[in-house]
Amino acid sequence: MNINIKHISLVVDDYDKAIEFYTQKLNFELVEDTKLDESKRWVLVKPRGTADFSLLLAKASNEEQASRIGNQTGGRVFLFLHTDNFDRDFDNLTKHNIQIIRQPSVQPHGKVAVFEDVFGNLWDLIQPTK
Repeated sequence: MNINIKHISLVVDDYDKAIEFYTQKLNFELVEDTKLDESKRWVLVKPRGTADFSLLLAKASNEEQASRIGNQTGGRVFLFLHTDNFDRDFDNLTKHNIQIIRQPSVQPHGKVAVFEDVFGNLWDLIQPTK
């Protein structure tokens, strides 16, 4: 059996703002941006070097969805971005004035820092211990 997670929805308030943040500040690749109707688009972004996984940027379409923007996990870190070069990618975060929530530290699982995306979601940047 071959089963994998292909996309995770990330609720946003604006497609273009999300695309700009993820592609211009986090250096993600825009995989697809297809208009589905007057208010809905199918927008996929992924970290460069990732083969089969992407984020589906899903614009909130009602108040309940909008209430989840930036807090899809109740204040916990939501997404985990693994890197092969922590210092390079952490420098990129600071260069783009991305909010650092927890400064870099060395943990048993690797070097890690917590940052906040433009919507308020918390991410771990991790260079795993080999």
